[in-house]
Amino acid sequence: QRLVPTSTDVFVQAWNNFVHYANFHFPPEPNGFYGYNALQQLAYFATVFVMAPLSMMTGLAMSPALVNRWPRYAKLFGGRQCARSIHFLLLVGFAGFVAVHVTLVAMTGLRRNMNHIVLGVDDMRWTGLVLGLIGIAIVVISWIAAHYISWYFPRALQRAQRAVTQPVKLVTLDRLVPHQTYTREQVSPHFWPNGRMPEREDWKRMEADGFRDYRLKVGGLVENPVDLSLDEMRAMEAEESITMHHCIQGWSGIAEWRGLSLRKLIARVKPKPEARALAFYSYGESLYGGLYYDTQSISNALKPQAMLAFDMNGAPLTAIYGAPLRLRVENQLGYKMVKWIERIEFVESVEMLGKGEGGSNEDDEYFDLLPYI
Repeated sequence: QRLVPTSTDVFVQAWNNFVHYANFHFPPEPNGFYGYNALQQLAYFATVFVMAPLSMMTGLAMSPALVNRWPRYAKLFGGRQCARSIHFLLLVGFAGFVAVHVTLVAMTGLRRNMNHIVLGVDDMRWTGLVLGLIGIAIVVISWIAAHYISWYFPRALQRAQRAVTQPVKLVTLDRLVPHQTYTREQVSPHFWPNGRMPEREDWKRMEADGFRDYRLKVGGLVENPVDLSLDEMRAMEAEESITMHHCIQGWSGIAEWRGLSLRKLIARVKPKPEARALAFYSYGESLYGGLYYDTQSISNALKPQAMLAFDMNGAPLTAIYGAPLRLRVENQLGYKMVKWIERIEFVESVEMLGKGEGGSNEDDEYFDLLPYI
């Protein structure tokens, strides 16, 4: 009740309060333990009932799994990038609120205010201040410890985080099925490229010859291994989709993709019962050297709009965007979509590959195995 204004007069009173503060004079105000002045009331109301919900809502608007399932959701905020800007401005707002709040707590009677906050009593004892300082010390020590652990024990932290978040993602975001409905008019005029171009001589020779000799090898735990050329894949009833790409760097872009549905490829090779994941190996190198690869669960690869793309925006895929073949899975961040694909292997567990974390980025940079948000 103390946080919710009940009259429009609060705006006039809040302006008068602001003028007092701006002139470095505290306005006449009630005891903060029993009530707030109009400006304080509006500040708390905006923080609790406007900024906090809006921050959560704009955060969800940056999730590839959620936005690619319900594309109209991000449009409520003017699109994903607008939602991202709003989210950042809200962060600035929270920081400003905390700074002003802490300053006023200290300037208007620190000991009494700490009793209000910590103990819920209105007196001048030292207990609230002491307990508050102990709490702050615990937070600071925890922050230092977290920084130390993340710097010196990143693998342990990565696995601990995965143990907590992965079960939640599997029963929430992992269940969302991509269903995007963009049009050709919405295709981005510029789609940012990234990643290290392949330096292997065999890839360079194929690029110079238009990838006519390219063969995709699909094997591992399958009953029918295949070796396919681009022409053979194009003949397998290609699928098309216009989707939004979400990069971990923060940018996004819409493009039209055409390629071989992973669902059709999986049906053709017939994975063995023990197969659980697909490993996609690239002609490119990882950031720290060595073979670049990433993985997808078979269940995720079977979702709509998951494909091996060989065309982009109505033309053959160019080298900078992953030619001759790149992966598209529309419910995850872009780093999971391997470019310059050389071969695909069906495996029993991602732990059998590389350092056992599910991909080059997961192995070397401690990324998340399920980057849905």
